[in-house]
Amino acid sequence: FLMIKVDLAGKVAVVTGATRGIGFGIAKALSDAGAAVACIGTNEAKLNESVAQIVSKGGNAKAYVCNVADSNAVSETSKLILSDYGKVDIVVNNAGVTRDMLVRRITDEMWDDVINVNLRGTFLITRAFVESMRKGKWGRIINISALWGTVGASCEAAYSAAKSGVNGLTRALAKELAPSNIQVNAIACGAIDTSMNDLLSEEEKLAFAEEIPAGRFGSPEEVAQLAWDIAHAPEYMTGQIIGLDGGYI
Repeated sequence: FLMIKVDLAGKVAVVTGATRGIGFGIAKALSDAGAAVACIGTNEAKLNESVAQIVSKGGNAKAYVCNVADSNAVSETSKLILSDYGKVDIVVNNAGVTRDMLVRRITDEMWDDVINVNLRGTFLITRAFVESMRKGKWGRIINISALWGTVGASCEAAYSAAKSGVNGLTRALAKELAPSNIQVNAIACGAIDTSMNDLLSEEEKLAFAEEIPAGRFGSPEEVAQLAWDIAHAPEYMTGQIIGLDGGYI
């Protein structure tokens, strides 16, 4: 039988952390597939620039300034998005931060910031839009995780814990939402060439790349391609943590 990929025309997607890097790449890919895209970020100027780029290519995108870790802000922003578009079909939880340091040096505030943005934000955004998907009897939730959520990393205690939580949330929601025809999957990214890695020196980046079987960092475009694939994947695929790490694990 024929495997027919779903055209995303008529679908509405929400992408968090859409100002640059992975988030912008995913927003652009979904727009290119025909979806209207609600782009969420905290830097208004950069967010507007990203949306302008998508619109200049003929895409349907709007900017929404929101801190995903703030429950009240998410509530107000989700109401605005649903008012503007009438529904949401796809959610990409990409917003994330990290604090690379020894665990004994992590302050309470640093820990809370990493957990709140990466894990709490994923929960809050998902909760805000899942009812719209349930009513439409169709949905795709794509969580951007990391390989450290699977294997952990030295000096990445908070980030590893947060992404491990994202993986657990992904699996639990997949089971809860499958009867409503809502698929929930995660992309466990390896080293991706984004500004999050700017804290590494060029020497450190080269040393890290040498540990990766593929011999290089991944690109935001490759993550966007996989997100596009998941948005078009068979409905039977859900609850999966899909590695994109160049063979690192």
